[in-house]
Amino acid sequence: MKSHSPITPELRDWILSTTRDGHSVEAVLKLMLDSGYDARQSRTIVATVLNMPISALDARAQSPKTQGRRTRHPEPPQAIAEGRTIDVSLSVESPALRVLGNLLSQGECEALVLEAKPRLQRAMTVDSDGKQQVDARRTSEGMFFGIGETTLVKRIEQRIAALLNIPVEHGEGLQVLHYLPGQQYEPHYDWFDPEQPGFAAITAKGGQRIASVVMYLNTPEAGGGTAFPEIGLTVTALRGSAVYFAYDTGDTASLHAGLPVTKGEKWIATKWLRERPFQSSSRK
Repeated sequence: MKSHSPITPELRDWILSTTRDGHSVEAVLKLMLDSGYDARQSRTIVATVLNMPISALDARAQSPKTQGRRTRHPEPPQAIAEGRTIDVSLSVESPALRVLGNLLSQGECEALVLEAKPRLQRAMTVDSDGKQQVDARRTSEGMFFGIGETTLVKRIEQRIAALLNIPVEHGEGLQVLHYLPGQQYEPHYDWFDPEQPGFAAITAKGGQRIASVVMYLNTPEAGGGTAFPEIGLTVTALRGSAVYFAYDTGDTASLHAGLPVTKGEKWIATKWLRERPFQSSSRK
């Protein structure tokens, strides 16, 4: 068994590169145990390197393990997906987060807004039974497209799938949201809480969520960015760009919020990805 020692640069680089390549924290801990580190030492080292509380690791250890597919994190400075060059302008390790410039064209942004407008209604969240519910934390209007519902939606889904190396079938239906001045989405997690009574029902249709892509369809005159309070980061909403972030169950660093629009309006499209193929019901 390896004795307690300072975290070497080599070990730190290995942990960061392994998680960056899409391996879960549980997989990293298992590899360390196989190499001779004891459980407590491994948890302390990984939590330190990834700048996350030990309690988050404990939550993962007590929750069902992710056995499904993981996303590949785009690497800077650029990535190519379906023939489109995408700028990776910001890279964060914990949570695994990338700011993606030029993910969508101006024309694609405008067309997606036009396709979504006729079906807008009060945005919903998922309740403990896996059903849609009105939530006071989310004050926008929104709608869902079915997988591949239109030519444009299909093209965007295929681009995201190629960029993140995950099949289109692992994605939930693309959601478009519209925010007016003062509207926001308060801090929340996208992963489903295993402690909620409806966890089994929610995850029966594709398993746990593993990543999110928030695409900005316009540039608000003021406000409307996406904040990650645990890491002190706010991503500016710029038309055609997106923020991608991946997470495991219990990942507190992935806490995020849609900040209030203070002037103008905001349009975004969100894609949530699951560990297994997602079986959706019609939400038209």
